[in-house]
Amino acid sequence: MTLRTRLSVLLLVALAACKPGFLPNKFTNTDALFRASLDRLQKKKWDDAVAGFEKLTLDLSSRDSLLPRAHWYLAKGHTGRYEHLLAAQEFSKLAESFADDSLADDALFESGRSYSRLWRRPGLDPQYGQLAQVQYRLLLTLYPDSPLKKDADAELKRLEEWFATKDYDTGDAYFRRKAYDSSIIYFRDVVKNYPNTDRARQAMIRMVEAYRSPVMNYKEDAREVCATLHTLYPTDPGVLKACVGMEPKDSTATPAGNSSAVPAKPAP
Repeated sequence: MTLRTRLSVLLLVALAACKPGFLPNKFTNTDALFRASLDRLQKKKWDDAVAGFEKLTLDLSSRDSLLPRAHWYLAKGHTGRYEHLLAAQEFSKLAESFADDSLADDALFESGRSYSRLWRRPGLDPQYGQLAQVQYRLLLTLYPDSPLKKDADAELKRLEEWFATKDYDTGDAYFRRKAYDSSIIYFRDVVKNYPNTDRARQAMIRMVEAYRSPVMNYKEDAREVCATLHTLYPTDPGVLKACVGMEPKDSTATPAGNSSAVPAKPAP
């Protein structure tokens, strides 16, 4: 490559670098800005898309049919940049401000998903999981006929398992240290607050093991929990192992560990 060719290439690179980027302020027509911003979004140019749709949410009239779409795509842009908190808030804003819009139920679902992405594992602070739960419940309450109902139910069930897991894991940590009284407090909370989760079954099995341990040796308490377990999970191997020798004398189950809350039988 000659010196002249190299200089030409460098000049072209420099010119490309100096070329102005996406400038939302240069658009005087909101329709044109919307189309241009959507094009940037579809090309995954997230920064440009966010800049464009953010300007549209400020400039469009509250009666403009493009405004809820601008909020929707702005939230999508934030999602593309992994700004899940901003995305969740933008989706929520759409649902709150345009409750009658066709995107309102979708926005609540996406808001829930965005919050869920911020709760990365059960052991972390469940704040964002709780916020996600609120969004899904709002969706089911406000839009009972939404096609997203089944998906929202599934997400709520998954969150319930995570909430239950958080309490179960704390109880299990006490259990492993033989601090059985403390472990039972958490296991009871799992059974009371999340009765339809699999963790409720596991928590009751752990309660039986704690009551039957040489440290506690609370046979009657163990028998009561086993009565509930035999009713709810009559063929479960873990139940049969934990409750061996404590098979029910009749079909009447007693509340687990003298608790007033007996878990409902999980849906198949």
